[in-house]
Amino acid sequence: MPIPTLDKEAAADTGLNGVKAANGINGTRDRSNLIPYSSRLLTGRALAQDVWSIFNVANLPEDCINLGQGYMNFAPPKWVTDAAEEALRTVAPNHYAHPKGRLRLREAIAKHYGPSFGRELNVETEIQVSSGANEGQYSVFTAFLEQGDEVIMFEPYFDQYLPSITFNGGTPVYVPLHPNESKEGRLTGDDWTIDFDELRRAMSPRTKMIIVNTPHNPVGKVFTREELEKIAALAEEFNLLVMADEVYDCLVYDDREHVRIANLPGMWDRTVTVGSAGKAFAATGWRIGWLIGPPSIIRPSLAACTRIVFSSNSPLQEASAVGLEQARERGYFENQIREYDERRAVLIDAFERLGMKYTLPQGSYFILLDISSLKIPEDYQFPQMLDGRGQDFKACWFIACEIGVSSIPVSEFYCEEHCSIGEKYARFGFCKDVETLRLAGERLQSLKKYIS
Repeated sequence: MPIPTLDKEAAADTGLNGVKAANGINGTRDRSNLIPYSSRLLTGRALAQDVWSIFNVANLPEDCINLGQGYMNFAPPKWVTDAAEEALRTVAPNHYAHPKGRLRLREAIAKHYGPSFGRELNVETEIQVSSGANEGQYSVFTAFLEQGDEVIMFEPYFDQYLPSITFNGGTPVYVPLHPNESKEGRLTGDDWTIDFDELRRAMSPRTKMIIVNTPHNPVGKVFTREELEKIAALAEEFNLLVMADEVYDCLVYDDREHVRIANLPGMWDRTVTVGSAGKAFAATGWRIGWLIGPPSIIRPSLAACTRIVFSSNSPLQEASAVGLEQARERGYFENQIREYDERRAVLIDAFERLGMKYTLPQGSYFILLDISSLKIPEDYQFPQMLDGRGQDFKACWFIACEIGVSSIPVSEFYCEEHCSIGEKYARFGFCKDVETLRLAGERLQSLKKYIS
C-alpha cells in the first residue's frame, strides 16, 4: 500500500505556494497560511498523519488497553525518583548543566559503561549527554550529514530516524530484515536476517552512515557477532560512520550475548553508541540520553547539541547519575530483566493460546504478532483516516476497537517499496505491569473467532 504523503496541491494549500495561500480561491485574502514553510517538512513524512496520532487514546475506546506505545504504566525505582526530588531541593541542579552534561552523570556513565567497552572512558571527550536518545541521534546527523549524503537503515526502523535524516539533508537508503515466512510456529530474532549482498548493493559513493539498532525495535532481534562483523567490514570498506542505537542494551533475555559493534576490531574510531535513561529506569518522560564514542565524533556532536538544546534537563541528570551509580550494588538491571522476562512470558502465553504466529524477542520490550491469518468482516466500517494505509492498520484498528487492546501496525516502519513485509505484523509492547498484560491476554482470546 502507498504511504500517504502530501501532494503538490496539498502543499500549495498549506503554504508552499505563497500566491495561492495569500489570494485564496475567490480572490479574497486567506490569512491562514501567510508564510510558506520549509520544503524539508515534505520530506521524511513529517507532515503526513503518523501512526501515533491515529492510534491515540482520543481515537480509541476509553477502556482500550494500550500495548502500542512504548512507555511504562509503572513508576521508576523509588531510589531514583528520591534522587530526582533531592536534586530539585538543591540549588546547582536547578540551573544550566554544561552542554556536555552534568559531570556527575558523565562520570557515572563512564564507570558503568567503561567495562562493557573494555576501556576507560574520558568524561570530557568521549561522552555527550543529550535530551533523550533521539536528540542525541539528531545531533550526530546535524554534525555529520552533507546534502545528499546517504544513510542506511535496516527495516523495520525506528520512525524518528527518517525525518531526523531528511531534515539534515540526508537521503535514507532502506535495507529490509527478511523474516523466515516458511518457518512453522514462532520466529525468533535470528529468523529476521540480513541479505548481505543486498546490503552491499545499497552502498554507494554517497553512503555516509549506517544505523545498527540492537536490541532491535520493533523486531526484538539481538544482532549476532557474525552479523555485526560483516557490517563492520562493510563500514571499514566504505568508510562509514556507524550509529549504534543500543537504548535497549539493558533488556536482553535468555542469556543472549549483546555485542557492541564499537568493540569489534577497528570500530571504536567510527562508531557512536546511543544510550537512554528512559529505557534503563522506566522514565521515558525524563528525556535523558547519551552518546559514547571517540572525540572525533563526540566533539562535532557536542557542537550541534549545544545549538539545538544548549543543555539538557539538569535535575534529572543528577537522578540518572544516582541510578547508574547504585544499579550494580542493588542488582537493579538483573532484577529488571527478570521482571521483563515475566511480562514477556504473559504476552507469549496469550499468543500461544490464541494460536497465532509471533516473533519471540531476544531483547527490547516489543513482540511482533503475525496478523496475516486475521479475517475481518467484509462489512466492517473503518474511519476515513485509514484510507490508503496497509492492511495492518485496519487489523490493528479492529483489534483495538473490537477486542480492546491497542497495538502498532508495523508497515509504518517501512518505505513504500518494502511496506508489504510489515503489513503482516502488529507490534505489542510488554512494558506494562503483569496484571494489565494478563487482562490484555484474556481479551485477545476473543480474536479466535476471526482467525482463518
